[in-house]
Amino acid sequence: GNWKSNGTTESIATLVDGLNAGAASVRCEVVCGAPFVYLPQTQATLGAPFEVAAQNCWEMGPGAYTGEVGAEMLKDIGVPWVILGHSERRALCGETDSVVADKVAKALETGLKVIACIGETLEEREAGQTVAVCTRQLKAMTD
Repeated sequence: GNWKSNGTTESIATLVDGLNAGAASVRCEVVCGAPFVYLPQTQATLGAPFEVAAQNCWEMGPGAYTGEVGAEMLKDIGVPWVILGHSERRALCGETDSVVADKVAKALETGLKVIACIGETLEEREAGQTVAVCTRQLKAMTD
């Protein structure tokens, strides 16, 4: 699950405790997308079979990119997954198909596993453009 921009150290602890308590009944892969500031706490307390994902990463290598978190940084701290291309980042942060494709390529090159998000807006769905939009977004990542 994507925890988005939610949580406190206390609420993350409660959530992780609940997940850990139900771990024995898990019959699928579960990846938890914690906010960046809670990744270390989540990694330290979340047990198997759960894994942790970052909610984004920078498409460039290390450098003077204030506020960005590079794929290499995530790999360095042992975060195995990253969520990229989420509709909120596309809509609110202006991430284009090209930017998302660059992020996906960088993450994969770095050895991260990627949850690549695609999807249409409500307006695109109502206009019957779902397949065209999703195809365009996927094509950008595979070219």
